[in-house]
Amino acid sequence: MENSMKVAFSTLGCRMNQFETSALEEKFSNKGYQIIPFDEKADIYIVNTCTVTNDADRTSRKVLRQAKRRNPNAIVVATGCYAQVSPEKLAQIDEIDLVIGNSHKTTVYEIVENYINERKEEKVFIDNIFRKNEFETFQISTFYEGARPILKVQEGCNSFCSFCIIPFARGKVRSAKIEDIENQVKILVNKGFKEIVLTGTQLSQYGYDHKEGYLYNLLKRLINIKELYRIRLSSMGINEIDENLLSLLTSEEKIAPHFHLSMQSASDKVLKDMKRNYTVSQYIDIVNKILKRRPETAIGTDIITGFPTETREEFEKSVKIIKEIPFAYMHIFTYSQRENTSAVKFGDKVHPTEKKERTKILRKISEEKNYNFRKKYLNKDLEVLIIGEKNGKKLGLTGNYIHINFDSDKDINEITYVNMFKIEKDREKNFGKEVIK
Repeated sequence: MENSMKVAFSTLGCRMNQFETSALEEKFSNKGYQIIPFDEKADIYIVNTCTVTNDADRTSRKVLRQAKRRNPNAIVVATGCYAQVSPEKLAQIDEIDLVIGNSHKTTVYEIVENYINERKEEKVFIDNIFRKNEFETFQISTFYEGARPILKVQEGCNSFCSFCIIPFARGKVRSAKIEDIENQVKILVNKGFKEIVLTGTQLSQYGYDHKEGYLYNLLKRLINIKELYRIRLSSMGINEIDENLLSLLTSEEKIAPHFHLSMQSASDKVLKDMKRNYTVSQYIDIVNKILKRRPETAIGTDIITGFPTETREEFEKSVKIIKEIPFAYMHIFTYSQRENTSAVKFGDKVHPTEKKERTKILRKISEEKNYNFRKKYLNKDLEVLIIGEKNGKKLGLTGNYIHINFDSDKDINEITYVNMFKIEKDREKNFGKEVIK
């Protein structure tokens, strides 16, 4: 099917948006549209927006306006989280023709087609209600990050932390069926892929919307797939890690010893105000249990600086605790006040300069922790999966998330051993020599 119309996509924000843009590109391409770079002149521009911070909102608006300037006659579509949370605000922007929230993102193609066929000239935004049937029809989707397939098996979150806009932008938990995920993994394994990454808005809440079972049940099914080499899990919350899941994560070799456990703060007072529903000691207990049972594990985390009730004293106490926790890396975020979240009642009390300083301090600690984590594996033979090529060298990935550059005649998706002899401050600048075993 041929179509003379050109469509360009821009993706802002998280990996979820990358997944969904990839799916939309495939849909438009299959219908005959020509996919072109966003900086070229297109007939349709689709911007997958982000709203996690005020800066993300501003960037989304900027990109949407730039699209219309590139071609004043183009149809400019805003979709994604900003479109879900603030459709009326986006509808007021002259350069935007269509506003389609996450609740209708899977039908963007049909909505755009209808808009074109009816030759509408007025601005349109689609109501942004997550309906019951959308919970029932959630479909697994696949996104490729280089040679690694990443499966989106869950979306939404039921936690409603006080700082977070995501439950409003993504809705409550919806999960793909275990059988569908198992079948998709088998297809990917048969194609030669060895590592599969499972991801979702809050992966550890997988299955909260149906009676098939939770993440534990899903993993038990997947590890029985004979040729599957490794499953890697995306971000999880400790509240959902019970003893059964913890035992599986720390005993099953097919599950990568790499767990991203969002902490957000090392202050009990701030955690309570964030509505995180755990204490610092409970978080540390989970980390210690994992590392005791599986010492090679890489533990990553998220930390927010500058939350309204984080005083300088609370921050300094947090820093002392964070330094003691054996994180392999940390993602540091600066607090941004979001409308509709309950943290708005606290105001935005921390001065921007102070927020910037705290963020800088924690990022430096993160760099040191990551360097020290990798340093433990210097001059050791490490099993790696070749996931790509970079600057003429193969790029290998260990189970505990160390990227190593080395020379090899082996192909992508093959397993080999590498002696890591050099590391630099940059977390991906690790160099090794292949070891034949």
